[in-house]
Amino acid sequence: MTKRKHAHELLGKLELFIQNLPSTLELGKEPRELYDPITYILSLDGKRIRPLLSLLAYGIYKHNPEDILSQAAAVEVFHNFTLMHDDIMDDAPLRRGKDAVHIKWNENVAILSGDVMLVKAYDLLLTTHAERLGKTIRLFNKMASEVCEGQQFDMNFESMEAVQEEQYINMIRLKTAVLLGFALQMGALLAGAEEEEAQKLYDFGVNVGVGFQLKDDLLDVYADQAKFGKQVGGDIISNKKTFLLIKALELAKDEDADSLNYWLSQTEFDKEEKVLAVCKIYENLGIKELTESKMNSYFEAGFAQYDAILFKNEDYFLELKKITQDLIHREK
Repeated sequence: MTKRKHAHELLGKLELFIQNLPSTLELGKEPRELYDPITYILSLDGKRIRPLLSLLAYGIYKHNPEDILSQAAAVEVFHNFTLMHDDIMDDAPLRRGKDAVHIKWNENVAILSGDVMLVKAYDLLLTTHAERLGKTIRLFNKMASEVCEGQQFDMNFESMEAVQEEQYINMIRLKTAVLLGFALQMGALLAGAEEEEAQKLYDFGVNVGVGFQLKDDLLDVYADQAKFGKQVGGDIISNKKTFLLIKALELAKDEDADSLNYWLSQTEFDKEEKVLAVCKIYENLGIKELTESKMNSYFEAGFAQYDAILFKNEDYFLELKKITQDLIHREK
């Protein structure tokens, strides 16, 4: 058996563990309204990429990544906690194609169940060996605070007339990318990697995380409807200040500017007509190409950092790179 095949089979076992995560948490049974939503959201189909990043980052430096299943699970529990609360703030009806928790139950239940998930994330981290526990918790707290900062910036943007490109990139770095960076950094540090090497993994995660969000912005407008799994053009319909809209507002002149401002100001409109009209403006301004260029610059920066890592176990190193590249080329 090749090392690469061994790593791939191990990855399958780890994915199975993550998928069965709800049954491994020591949740209470009563009141059911508090605990059932936790099992529900953790059971929804998802990529489970963040805990896998932690496990593979550990495997780069030390065998038996199963030793940090608890810490990897903490990353997944925290991520789903943020989703539960974000759905309330965004008034999102669906999560992974199913009713969001605040729709299936109510907002108060979703808030309280989310709070318990954050507590459970800390419980899972407490299995860390004493010599690394303090640093792990401090890094986790820093990341968690930054995720909240990113969410607040995102909400602030809703009422701002103009958002600059740098502001948007910083927001997605905080809201989305730092969690990917932390997942990788934590796995490396728990394996005993040098801080400099763990930092390279963190920087890699942050850069590709920003690239992933820019990819999501593109997919919302240009994805194949059948593959995307949700309405294409949803960001256009809601006037969401994505990278594409920010650049269009920056570059649009004359007729394009008038048309764009018209559609942004309308409260009643035909959704398909608006999407087609804004897409036409994007085409005139080369917005798709600009977004792809920005996205690829972050992917390239990330992989430059990744290729400089001094790994010990090549099989895990290659597997982690392959998973990341597969995500970059996804169509949904």
